[in-house]
Amino acid sequence: MSLFFVIIIGIGFFFSQYYGDPNILYFFVIFSILMNVTSYWYSDKIALALNKAHQIKKENNPTLWNVVENLSITAGLPMPKLYIIDDSAPNAFATGRNKEHAVVAVTTGLLQILDKSELEGVIAHELSHIGNRDILLSTVVVVLVGFITIITNMFLRSTFFGIGRSRDNHNGGVMVIIGIALSILAPIFAMLIQLAISRKREFLADASGSLLTRYPEGLASALQKISQYSRSMMHANTATAHLFIVNPFSSVGKKVSNLFSTHPPVEERIKALLGK
Repeated sequence: MSLFFVIIIGIGFFFSQYYGDPNILYFFVIFSILMNVTSYWYSDKIALALNKAHQIKKENNPTLWNVVENLSITAGLPMPKLYIIDDSAPNAFATGRNKEHAVVAVTTGLLQILDKSELEGVIAHELSHIGNRDILLSTVVVVLVGFITIITNMFLRSTFFGIGRSRDNHNGGVMVIIGIALSILAPIFAMLIQLAISRKREFLADASGSLLTRYPEGLASALQKISQYSRSMMHANTATAHLFIVNPFSSVGKKVSNLFSTHPPVEERIKALLGK
């Protein structure tokens, strides 16, 4: 969060220089603080809204409810709220600011293709994210990455339409070039932070989930089935992609995109689970 704060203030400083208005920097400082506070309290609700998730009760899906409840007791965690995403692509994620306010969301596609042991493996993985305290950091990143993307897009559009004081002075060309470079690099830096946070935590959640169920083959089989689904989620979003158990975007061209994926390759995760 501190690193995101520095990046946002840096962008704000450049904007204040580009437009010749120091008030812009003050605005960015205040707004970035508000974004950090908002992301702490409301990032889970934002993530759920972005993915069109709706809350369910036990009577809506007793099987899923019982699996989550039993594994929560085994893990020594409070029962999280359960959400369903109406999407044929199999996937799941956990969110929330702490274990007392945790949420587990699964897609209808996941419930359709997995048997009970595989479903238990996926739920144990998500509960491990809660137990390992990954969910706050991962969910906060949703808001902060999205914010950086929005402000850099605003600059690029203002430059395109010729808005900005620096175009009228002799340094205008240099400032425009620097601004465009920063606008391109800032989302990349944000994405790299996102990758660094999520990749190792996925391996850890896989291992912790296997310890919870005592059956790593269940999660390995689930990952295999999920990865074989070739279509992207209907409401897949780059800001929330790292939350899911596997990348919610289509696997087409995955070998090319592995370097920039928010998730380690499924093949590597399966090998680690099966000890190969």
